Amino acid sequence: MKAVRLLGTGRPELVCKTVEVDDVGSPSPGEIVVAIEASAINPADLLMFEALYPGPTDFPAPVGIEGAGRIVEVGEGVSGLRTGDKVISLGRANWAEKVRADASQFIKIPEGIDIRQAAMLKANPPSAELMLTDYKELVPGDWIIQNAANSAVGRHIIRLAAMRGVKTINIVRRTELIDELAALGADLVVVAGPELAKRVRARTGNDANISLAIDAIGGSACLDLADSLSDGGIVVNYGFLSGDPCMLSPTHTIVHSISLTGFWLVKYMQTTPRPEIEAMYQKMANYFIEGVLDVPIEAEYTLDQIADALSHAGREGRGGKVLLTPQGALE
Repeated sequence: MKAVRLLGTGRPELVCKTVEVDDVGSPSPGEIVVAIEASAINPADLLMFEALYPGPTDFPAPVGIEGAGRIVEVGEGVSGLRTGDKVISLGRANWAEKVRADASQFIKIPEGIDIRQAAMLKANPPSAELMLTDYKELVPGDWIIQNAANSAVGRHIIRLAAMRGVKTINIVRRTELIDELAALGADLVVVAGPELAKRVRARTGNDANISLAIDAIGGSACLDLADSLSDGGIVVNYGFLSGDPCMLSPTHTIVHSISLTGFWLVKYMQTTPRPEIEAMYQKMANYFIEGVLDVPIEAEYTLDQIADALSHAGREGRGGKVLLTPQGALE
């Protein structure tokens, strides 16, 4: 069968190759086999290949943070899952035609969710939801601010915040995104640049309660978010996009009691009881089915086109996600 292998670290399109590997075989007791139908290429995948995000150190290594498909075989002793069920894979070897693992490494999802959207369900929707709910008690009329607002997480945050009556300030790098994000429900879209906090407060008013900042970039971009926060606010960093350390000044921390913390979905998955994890994914899947959440898709590639897919995923100014379709082109 075909699978993508990471041969080392470097430019993603140069260090990832699609190779023929042994079939995964039949499941052992407690395991299932899943045919992966769609997999998203995420920024974390690309950063991992460049050794800028935690990842494999022994090569060649299987890769692929996200994947969704259907169960094709169920091992002895597995309950609650059967052949034909639609699932997402919690493992990190999903850029392959099939994966085999313990049944606990998969989450059954509703039949009604589109497989393309299911391929983007594992990481970004729960990250957006948890960052909105776990750090500040937000009430209708409160504001939050985020950078990388055109990312999948950013778009989810806009929609999920709007559901709660929470207003969003969204930092982007291109003016052409202003109308697009406003149509999605963004209350304020601001282009990154000098005096960002001053421009934000000119639009929201100095008395607006901006208590939560969500940072995907680090470096000085983190500092800009902190400048915009109200006293006692918190910056939640979840991304490595700049490669630079997150920045807060003593004035932020001492005078304004602004704090910095990090969010990593991996930690949530490691410490949260299974029933809560399943309920979270059921909730997120239903948001997609109901149209609350949706991720634009710019292109789809087969595994044989992995170099082109990775080059495309790394482009600036993309208008949507890049997906892999391990079983061949989707209808």
